[in-house]
Amino acid sequence: MSLFSRNSTRVSVNEAHRRTRSDGATAVLLDVRERAEWDAGRAPGAVFAPLSALAAGAALPQAAQGRPLVVICRSGNRSRKAAELLSSLGLDAVDVRGGMTAWADHGYPVVDARGNRGSVA
Repeated sequence: MSLFSRNSTRVSVNEAHRRTRSDGATAVLLDVRERAEWDAGRAPGAVFAPLSALAAGAALPQAAQGRPLVVICRSGNRSRKAAELLSSLGLDAVDVRGGMTAWADHGYPVVDARGNRGSVA
């Protein structure tokens, strides 16, 4: 049984936050941006897996394996493609409308590679 409804492939940032950050959350926030974007700013606890690597057949990082996936990028375009790809492989995956830009706009934390306040690149 899937944690996510097959009819709902996109979620709001508030829903993404609830699914990945609330007490008892089991989903992982999977960031599919490229390295420079990831280093500039990411959600604390997110897992890095660039869409370019996933599209080339790379395995999911260990921390994301076997868990529902909430996929995020900068604006929502790449995350939609990644969620579709991951879903086609039989994984539970949804993407975040508005991406990291919406995440930051809603006041959720963004940190850089050193753990300091980051920015969405």
